[in-house]
Amino acid sequence: MPCYQQRGNLPAKRHTAYRKPDGGLYAEHLMGTLGFDGPASLLYHLRRPTQILATRPFGPVTIEEESDQSVRMRHFLTAQIDKTASITLDRTPLLFNRDVIVSLVRPTKTDAFFFRNGQADQVHYISQGQGIVETEFGELPYREGDYIVIPRGIVHRFRLESDEHAVLIFETPSYVRFPSRYLTREGQLMEHAPFCERDIRAPENLVCQDQTGEFKVLVKQRNLLTEIILDHHPCDVIAWDGCYYPWALSIHDFEPITGSLHQPPPVHQTLQADQFVLCSFTPRMLDYHPEAVPAPYNHSNVMSDELIYYANDQFISRSGAGFGSLTLHPAGLPHGPQPGKAEASIGGKRTEELAVMIDTFHPLKVAAPALDFEDPAYGQSWIEP
Repeated sequence: MPCYQQRGNLPAKRHTAYRKPDGGLYAEHLMGTLGFDGPASLLYHLRRPTQILATRPFGPVTIEEESDQSVRMRHFLTAQIDKTASITLDRTPLLFNRDVIVSLVRPTKTDAFFFRNGQADQVHYISQGQGIVETEFGELPYREGDYIVIPRGIVHRFRLESDEHAVLIFETPSYVRFPSRYLTREGQLMEHAPFCERDIRAPENLVCQDQTGEFKVLVKQRNLLTEIILDHHPCDVIAWDGCYYPWALSIHDFEPITGSLHQPPPVHQTLQADQFVLCSFTPRMLDYHPEAVPAPYNHSNVMSDELIYYANDQFISRSGAGFGSLTLHPAGLPHGPQPGKAEASIGGKRTEELAVMIDTFHPLKVAAPALDFEDPAYGQSWIEP
């Protein structure tokens, strides 16, 4: 989990009377996970977060599955997805199972409302764009290449500060965390981990909004969106501390692990959830054994589906995959380099590839909207000319 942080002026002891200048109490708010057995933070609000003026249904959140469910290699050209207004409401679902929903959105406007995902942690990979995530915990600036992790239940809004945005989003009901094999028993990142605590960015600018009126928050729970109207701005926190908060890690701060021979995908692991792992392929030196074949060997990961999002067009094992390509290699089929790629990689010294991969332990389903951007010839790209 992210390390302990504190912002603002805190009382000496928790759950004691912490008073405003006018003598009234600040509203204590404990936010945590795993039934008081997981990471938590304690926030101090100007007003009670329970001051809700109105609650009304906004609409269901549904995903239609494709009709053809046969197992095959897939390639989706997400750069063809249209620009839309909202990063929250206009996501295009691409693949999903009970453990994760993968979607992409190309938003053009800052939402007029805030959002709280009450049923899932969210990981946003910022493929294009920059801006600031406004949250109860403060402001979290983001830029191209960032992973933005927003644990469930945190009120937030993306304030867009560039015209071009492309955001790949993973939603999962499990707690997103650092890989356990990178951590000491006490929870510190080890020396062999490909990133360290210095690379983790927590919200810095704690802006306490002392505003009353009507403020809309959309809450996702039970696959429904509910509109909540607060009588005050939701980001009215004057101080907080703990280990539960939104945070960012740049893919460019991931230090790749290399070897004399080809290293397996776990060396690229960046995050983990209960039923999938997330990996980062970053620019690096290639294998340095004099007879090494740097391109990945054919392999059958017989318990995992492999999904790769290409953040550039430099992947050494594949042709025809450009920026925004998303490939699915399902369990049950072997996969590997396309014809000629293994031979061509011999003698290579470096790769500039940049990609995000998840391996899931339950099969991924293809959402019907993804079919509009599919390359139907991808499955034949391994056939020798």
